[in-house]
Amino acid sequence: MTDRDVTHTVETVPLARLPSGRTVETVLHRYRGDPDGPTVYLQALQHGGEVNGAAVLRRLHDRLTKSALAGEVLAVPVANPFAFDHRVYMAPTRLDAINSNMNRLWPGNPDGTLMERLVDSLWQRAAGADAIVDLHTGGPYMRSHTRFTPGDSRSRDLARAFGLDLIVADGSPIADPDTGGQGKLREMAAAAGIPAITPELAHSREIVDASVDRGVAGVENVLVELGAIDGLLQTAEPTVGTEKTPLFTEESGLFRSNDLSVGDRIEAGTEIGEVFDPTSYESLQTIVADRAGMLLSLNRGSTVMEGESIGSLITVE
Repeated sequence: MTDRDVTHTVETVPLARLPSGRTVETVLHRYRGDPDGPTVYLQALQHGGEVNGAAVLRRLHDRLTKSALAGEVLAVPVANPFAFDHRVYMAPTRLDAINSNMNRLWPGNPDGTLMERLVDSLWQRAAGADAIVDLHTGGPYMRSHTRFTPGDSRSRDLARAFGLDLIVADGSPIADPDTGGQGKLREMAAAAGIPAITPELAHSREIVDASVDRGVAGVENVLVELGAIDGLLQTAEPTVGTEKTPLFTEESGLFRSNDLSVGDRIEAGTEIGEVFDPTSYESLQTIVADRAGMLLSLNRGSTVMEGESIGSLITVE
């Protein structure tokens, strides 16, 4: 890598035109260094409350502008301004009642609904990358981990490089990206031959320095792995999880979890918690693990509806 100044530019990306005639835009930061290097696409805030990803990219900005860089880094800190501005997980249904979850719509559709058009605008930037990091944030009761697409060895390598101590094989690549099939950004990237990962940092809806620290170190590790920046790759062999399964309630009421924590390894038959009737005090359901595994997430206690997920379990290799 040559010691060359990094050129930083800020571009506006038009996403949609509202009934008032106003064009909604987002911002793309472009960092250019030595042309002999990879193109890496970084993104945060597909979901409106997952704020730590944007904080990661803000802090990473100083590193990228002050270090030698091989190749080009594209960073979109607010991928979904509709969800972010309304402080909700997905786009409000009054804006797009058909497709509100942005991360089920990739690669988008230039002639589709509002959110499909938004995704198409960003896919035009991401599709030329050599690697993609799609930063997300789980709830406060989720174990931090990095997701990769099963069967994609390059995305598994990037997940390991990110440096969290748990990586999870999740989803499946879209068989043919030219058929117009839609899915998660990571799945569409795999179908297009681009290794992509989804780090799930802890603590949604609040900026937590420990999570931001992990995210910055993780993205830097990925850039080192790809040869975009110099540095020592800081990784240890992670635990690998597969077969993510939600834990569902069969009854409505109040859920109370047992003395368990995310990351705990449990046996088949372990009692996770109970659902009880808040008016009669009657116990309605005991939720039991149907197999051995690790608790990836667990709601500590809340009002639940029948058929609702209160956590998830993964098999560990």
